[in-house]
Amino acid sequence: MNKRIFSPGEFCIFTQKSVWIFPAVAPAEKRGGAGTARTARNRRTENMKQVLIVVDMQEDFIFGSLGSKEARSILPAVRKRIEDFRAEGGSVVFTRDTHGEDYLSTREGKYLPVVHCVKDSQGWQIAEGLFKDGDKIFDKPAFGSPLLAEFVREEGFGRIEMIGVCTDICVVSNALLIKAFCPEAEVCVRADCCAGSTPEAHDAALETMRCCQVEIL
Repeated sequence: MNKRIFSPGEFCIFTQKSVWIFPAVAPAEKRGGAGTARTARNRRTENMKQVLIVVDMQEDFIFGSLGSKEARSILPAVRKRIEDFRAEGGSVVFTRDTHGEDYLSTREGKYLPVVHCVKDSQGWQIAEGLFKDGDKIFDKPAFGSPLLAEFVREEGFGRIEMIGVCTDICVVSNALLIKAFCPEAEVCVRADCCAGSTPEAHDAALETMRCCQVEIL
């Protein structure tokens, strides 16, 4: 059986005895315009219970021992996104990388021998101006937090938006965990509010998440 484009707007399937001609179906964006598709998606989103997860926006990852210019550069965008999300009535949840004084003797410490985010230290704190009393925080000793993913599932969030650092470590780890726990939820990552350990790692992580059906905004 052979298949080829027959004429604009049609395609044909040829067999030894027959020819079938089918009209091509245009994507939603072309049938009703991109604005129509966005409007439909926005309408669905308005009816969903939503949460914004702010991943590891801590002093050590921005200004401290593992800080980077990329992390510092997204801080204004992260702050604005949190403010806008709260104004829209959504829930805001934070994760906080959390280690003990024995960090260097742990498996992670052997791979990354840079002390960071030790509990109750200045570097462990969430950057000023992001957290608000009443926001939920998940302290996590590893990259991903099963407790966070379980919380998202139990709360029945239909749309989960994620921002923060590092795109290629804790953002991707938690995005894929949540995707596994909540396969029917809409999981998305806002690229301009994330920073990776390097720009190249950031881009690679976004592509990995896109391949796993995480929407990249």
